[in-house]
Amino acid sequence: MPERLAKFLANHGIASRRKAEELILAGQIKVNNKIITEVATKVSAEDEIKFDNKIVGDVDKVYYLLNKPVDYICSVSDPYNDKNVLALVPKDPAVYPVGRLDKNSQGLLLLTNDGDLTYKLTHPKFKVSKKYLVRVDKVLDNDVIKKLKTGIKLEEGLAKADQAKIKNKFELEITLHQGWKRQIRRMLEALDFKVVELTRLSEGKLVLKNIKIGEYKKIKKSDII
Repeated sequence: MPERLAKFLANHGIASRRKAEELILAGQIKVNNKIITEVATKVSAEDEIKFDNKIVGDVDKVYYLLNKPVDYICSVSDPYNDKNVLALVPKDPAVYPVGRLDKNSQGLLLLTNDGDLTYKLTHPKFKVSKKYLVRVDKVLDNDVIKKLKTGIKLEEGLAKADQAKIKNKFELEITLHQGWKRQIRRMLEALDFKVVELTRLSEGKLVLKNIKIGEYKKIKKSDII
């Protein structure tokens, strides 16, 4: 049965659906030796799909839970030669990061080649919660917590924390499911706070514990959903 090319690539461990669409638009995917740039393209079992001139085939699904260090990017492509989280996990089979954790942030990051799981964890309609520990540059108060929960206007719309609580004068925990780019940093910047340190503590069922920064452990799909 034909399926969208981006979904095929995600299910075969090349990238998430969103990133797969970017690869297609960039002309990095071939179908039957023809470069494809139309994201709506559908493929079937009879088609030969190539990425980096290598045939895309079935692979076993793997799942790595990484404690991401600061200064590492989460990307399958790296035009600036930055340090990449992909260098911290096994290269075979190829995996990709699930969702975003920006270069200046640290903590829990899932990497996998399971496209369906990635879709379920990252699409907003599934409302998967992520918890963060955030350290800021000024003393916090309950008014900040109230505003984070009520919502702050960003370019994408109203950004709201599902939960927020003060841990100490300079640290708070924030839980949200929206997952917009640099969302927590931008929310706090709108309240005149600068984020000094941001650590992801959990995502759905996954909790970051007993993994040193820069190290990973292999987990099962049942640990995730």
